[in-house]
Amino acid sequence: MSMAWRRHWLRRASLTLLWVLLLLVATITANVVGIHLAGGIEGWQQWLDDHSGHFLAWRLLLYAGTTWGWCWMRRRVLAREGETGTHRRLRTAEIAAVIAIAALEISQFVQGG
Repeated sequence: MSMAWRRHWLRRASLTLLWVLLLLVATITANVVGIHLAGGIEGWQQWLDDHSGHFLAWRLLLYAGTTWGWCWMRRRVLAREGETGTHRRLRTAEIAAVIAIAALEISQFVQGG
């Protein structure tokens, strides 16, 4: 592996980690502010339950945007690396993603949220 490739990979991994940490901090901050504004954890939970339909719509929009981005990326990858192995790896990732999203959404439905 070349040193430039390692630096590139390290930079991308660092940026990804930074985004994950920023999203985590934003989520925690939103919950703390929400609990404060709702007057407590019970009020916050009630507000979340009352607006679960809006959150479902938001998740569906995120899934649609992610799907569009995946299709765009998939076309580019297959055009660049039209090998059978690449197609198989992409298909495996797609199946895993659909199963993970379905499991998350089904668990929300089963829990009554």
